Amino acid sequence: MSINPSSPSNQTEFDGQTPALVARVVNLMNPVGNILLNMTYEQACQAVRCGDAEAVRRIRGQFAICEQEGKAIRMARSIGRPMRYFLAKGDEGPVLVIAERMDEILQQLKSEGLADQFHPEHTRMVPAHYVLELQRVGCPDPNPILTRYFAPQRNHLPADISAIGSMYVQRLAEVVDQFLVSVPDDEPIGVMFSGGIDSGSIFILVDYLMRRRDQSLSRIKAFTLAVEGQPGDINQAREFAKAVGSEMVLEPIEVSVADVCWQDAVEAIEDYKPLDVQSATMGHAMLKELRRRYPNWKYLIDGDGGDENLKDYPIEDNPELTIHDVLGNRMLYQEGWGVDAVKHSLVYSGGQSRGHSRTSMPAAKFGFIGFSPYAIPDVIEIAEAVPFATLTDWDHQTLYALKGKIVSAGIRQVTGVDMPVFKKRRFQHGAADQSTFERVFPTDPQTYRDTFTSLFEAKCRG
Repeated sequence: MSINPSSPSNQTEFDGQTPALVARVVNLMNPVGNILLNMTYEQACQAVRCGDAEAVRRIRGQFAICEQEGKAIRMARSIGRPMRYFLAKGDEGPVLVIAERMDEILQQLKSEGLADQFHPEHTRMVPAHYVLELQRVGCPDPNPILTRYFAPQRNHLPADISAIGSMYVQRLAEVVDQFLVSVPDDEPIGVMFSGGIDSGSIFILVDYLMRRRDQSLSRIKAFTLAVEGQPGDINQAREFAKAVGSEMVLEPIEVSVADVCWQDAVEAIEDYKPLDVQSATMGHAMLKELRRRYPNWKYLIDGDGGDENLKDYPIEDNPELTIHDVLGNRMLYQEGWGVDAVKHSLVYSGGQSRGHSRTSMPAAKFGFIGFSPYAIPDVIEIAEAVPFATLTDWDHQTLYALKGKIVSAGIRQVTGVDMPVFKKRRFQHGAADQSTFERVFPTDPQTYRDTFTSLFEAKCRG
């Protein structure tokens, strides 16, 4: 019997034929969390069910889907939605639990009296951009078969910033437009907005596409977080909005230091990587306040993924990386070192495939439907085609300046708007000033890991 995540309980069971097969699958993935832009949920499920990588590649949107065909259990996801699985030993045979979160898996195991088998490190994250297939799952547990469904051709665009910008932003606009079409006309849309290149370009495109359809601009709000003190993003956001003539839609989300709690973020994203925890901490505080102000707000759109696409991270901050690593490896920032690398984490996957939880999990916790168009394969495909080495001659500073040039050129050609470009600043550093940031966050990375461990030890006991 096929797994059908759209069943009322979101849990489907099937009988195994032999003790070596999975006796039961509990699928906790809620299809409501998928944002499909070009096909129905049933069509997307069929693509995953048959295991055809080309068919899965044609799914446009954010998704995480598990299906079964005969003895094969197949899972596939995009960056924008996590999916995990865990194999437990039940009385009737192996039980496979699939969920978005670790704690959902734990709760299911508790309900079946199997919680003593759980450990966070024994959960497995489905890596983005692969079809993962499990066949026989017994003792010993087999390794999954991983088939890449997204393998963009690299470095094939002409070394022309204007032409690249036009193609990149045009593709981005197509994806944003399809998202806007999927949102009911009576629902408002919030842009997570810092005034930076990524959120700024999304803001301009949402405004442009809404105007093009003669839809009410009163549906749009640009939300900017400002933690008490002298945070930089709020002034940057005001300057950006003024430059593009949209001051009226900007809404500061002001919170006190007491409302910024990194422990809440560790629980929300179920991770301990410092930069992701810090970003998620600010997102958590912002969305908590946003939910208080707007109890019924649903739809948010953000610029997460823009840095990864155009490789705009300070390489000097990571002693393991060189510019040759960054420019020479396919989607290094999106996927990490890759599923065949020793450094690949089975628990967390890698790159933004792991780190996007900083954005998706706080939004889901507070009941928002969040969308990250920069993280969609169709957009990443154009970014991977950029001839970075030719355009930068392997120079760090030239690379860091490249994103602003490409995106602003594309925005100008697609929308006619001259987009201001400010110096890069991480979300967590722009939402609070340096003094406030240092008061909020520990400096020792082990502190985050220890808190994560204690959290799940308490959940297992509870």
